[in-house]
Amino acid sequence: MKTLLLNADMGESFGPWVMGLDHEVMPHVDLANVACGFHASDPDVIRMTVRLASRHGVTVGAHPAYPDMVGFGRRSMACSADEVENLVLYQVGALAGICRAEGLEIGYVKPHGALYHDMMREPEVLDAVMRALVAYDARLPLMVMATRDPSATRALAERHGITLWFEAFADRAYDAEGRLVSRRELGAVHHDTEVIVDQARRIARGEPLTASDGSDLVLAADTLCVHGDNPESIAAVKAIREALNDLASAS
Repeated sequence: MKTLLLNADMGESFGPWVMGLDHEVMPHVDLANVACGFHASDPDVIRMTVRLASRHGVTVGAHPAYPDMVGFGRRSMACSADEVENLVLYQVGALAGICRAEGLEIGYVKPHGALYHDMMREPEVLDAVMRALVAYDARLPLMVMATRDPSATRALAERHGITLWFEAFADRAYDAEGRLVSRRELGAVHHDTEVIVDQARRIARGEPLTASDGSDLVLAADTLCVHGDNPESIAAVKAIREALNDLASAS
């Protein structure tokens, strides 16, 4: 059984508009994916989030996105490969400056929203993201989606000398290829805490999930994404943390 690191998207507020319950979820995760200002956040929120992560000993990761504040980074944009490389590099650099001011360093990179999904579907986008990491610091791991067959992603990472962290989701349904079912489809998001915790346990144990077509799906993951947008999701995060701690103690 692999020990899964818990990661959560953080710092997605903007000015007086509050998104997420960062103060409540931060004590229960290992990795904080900090928005870098393109889909959410601003310099004040970023610095506050970095300080909160530092206080709880949580590793800070860059969470770059397409420049899409209105769509919260969830809309694909017609960016060239060079533009993708540069926008990722720009956002990583912005977060790195704030981390340095707080005595921290960025620990990894996890693209957000449409950029994350595009890089998993389009090799040229993934290649551009990896080029940005190589240009900044090739030692930074890149967080990517754990799928049924990650061989192509692994091959590209090896070519660039990039370390991959494979990510799974406890609260999302998967299709037969190991990709997330669209949020537009019924049942794409799990809301029952027992279902979410059971899926987290199965992923940690390397046991199969049931894909949307009824087939068995095994995901080899290094980290599990959790969400802290409301009191119910905070309860699920705490339950996942407890369940994973129990599994680690029993192993």
